[in-house]
Amino acid sequence: MKILIIDEMHPGIVPMLKKDRHLVTYSPKITRAEILGQVEEYDGLIIRSKTPMDRELLERATNLKFIGRAGAGLDQIDLDYLVKHGIKLFHAAKGNRDAVAEHALGMILALFNQLPKADQEIRKGIWDREGNRGHELAGKTVGIMGYGNMGKAFAKRLHGFKVKVLAFDKFKLGFGDEFVQEVTWEKLKEEADILSIHVPLTPETRDFFTIEELESFNKPFWLINTARGEVITFKTLNEGLDMGILRGAVLDVLENEKFQKFTPEQKSEFEVLAARTNVLFSPHVAGWTFESYEKINKVLVKKIRKAFK
Repeated sequence: MKILIIDEMHPGIVPMLKKDRHLVTYSPKITRAEILGQVEEYDGLIIRSKTPMDRELLERATNLKFIGRAGAGLDQIDLDYLVKHGIKLFHAAKGNRDAVAEHALGMILALFNQLPKADQEIRKGIWDREGNRGHELAGKTVGIMGYGNMGKAFAKRLHGFKVKVLAFDKFKLGFGDEFVQEVTWEKLKEEADILSIHVPLTPETRDFFTIEELESFNKPFWLINTARGEVITFKTLNEGLDMGILRGAVLDVLENEKFQKFTPEQKSEFEVLAARTNVLFSPHVAGWTFESYEKINKVLVKKIRKAFK
């Protein structure tokens, strides 16, 4: 098949696909206009998130047999169109689930032990032991919202920390095991000291966490978000932190990740959020390790090979 790769990928993917006799065009710098002008020539597209796979583009992809998404999120892809036209969709959540799980755990441990704050103070000659007293994970109840590849990997990483792990997934049942107890959303909100979000972005999950939803938790909790920033706004985060509903937050994703495109309200709210010492950020890199970069290739190529053998 003729395959067009439109985003930066680990270079190992090209020889892997060529080994299966595919004709591969690697164009990580291609523009959307250029994609629209040539997409009809290709049987397959491999993407990250450069450009939406919307109706405008897909209608021009008259020979398209598959899209390979080098990652987990599918919110920029017109899934209904793919189903209607029999176009296969492969994604690589298994390729970066370990990276996401380790990153989420690392961030909450760093926040609990005030490592960024302590590091910066010591560099300035400040030796403040009491001001950097931390919290332990042991004895806490961790709630996981969404028990797919990422949620399950995170639960496994928590094993050994002497925590109680609860998980809710609207679309899965019977997944409880030695790592996690399956519960209702209400039960999770009743017990959680920490909430880790592992859901995709959908119309239902967008802005799901309103201040009213946060208030419905039984006790103040820490929030971990390595999923999608659009599930909670800067404003809601600030309100939750001001009210003491949120004890802190670790955020690998933001409601808007393009600083230059912030609305005036987003800019104002983000400045408040960024000044807080009980909030820790990373630039949407939870699944972006050197190892996952290669694993994603293997997962995608394996799925393509299986589907078109």
